[in-house]
Amino acid sequence: MFKQISTSKENREVVAQLSRKLNLGKENVIARIALTYSLSQDRKLDLKDVKDSGGKEYSKSVLLGDYENIYFGLICTHYGLYKTDKSIPKYIKLHIDEGLELLDKELKENPKFDGFDFLVDKIKIGLIDMDS
Repeated sequence: MFKQISTSKENREVVAQLSRKLNLGKENVIARIALTYSLSQDRKLDLKDVKDSGGKEYSKSVLLGDYENIYFGLICTHYGLYKTDKSIPKYIKLHIDEGLELLDKELKENPKFDGFDFLVDKIKIGLIDMDS
């Protein structure tokens, strides 16, 4: 379906900074977190808003690892797509770029957060939402 996905040029440095700040692993881990964080906001993004691809480039195997089917499933469920839909890579890119921007903004607002604090905070919010 696709071999590579790149962040926007603007997000090239953002992913590197977030990787250093959060200390949760390599940049592909931060890109995965950005993708799922964006999806967790429950917003449908528009394909016409796809940004440039001048940033950090990831092969499909590095970006999605052994969980390709799960990430595809998240996108398909969110947008009501079939797993062979050609727009899936664009949605993945959209959500990675948006997620990086959201993470960057949130961490600028909470400069003392490290990766552990960030994850615990998000898990706590998720558990509270489950009780609602």
